[in-house]
Amino acid sequence: MPHLTVYTLEEDLVDRESDLIEALTEAVVAVYGEWAREIAVVQLIGVPAGRWGIGGKPAQAPAPSVKFGIKEGAFHRPDSTEIVSGLVSGVTEAIVGVLGERVRPGVTVELVGTPDGRMGIGGALPAA
Repeated sequence: MPHLTVYTLEEDLVDRESDLIEALTEAVVAVYGEWAREIAVVQLIGVPAGRWGIGGKPAQAPAPSVKFGIKEGAFHRPDSTEIVSGLVSGVTEAIVGVLGERVRPGVTVELVGTPDGRMGIGGALPAA
């Protein structure tokens, strides 16, 4: 299941939550296909100003950081380069489309692969 956790300044989220969730979901669907829409999970974590540091100092206007959880097997597919590139560029464009161009240079998208058997849902491992 694609799982995106977005960390951004709280003030950047105000009244944009729905737009950002929708745009990020569309970015996932653009790469994986329509089947992924119902299982894409987006969590928005708003960080208050002054609680995000870069270089040992509070950051003035940090760009969003995204942890994108996917199955590790995606990195071993023959089309993995296209998948990774599509997810990174699509997620970045979704964020820029909602929050504006000022964030583009610093948007970070980290794809985190979960090996089979290392994730449970509802107290059980999913069927392989």
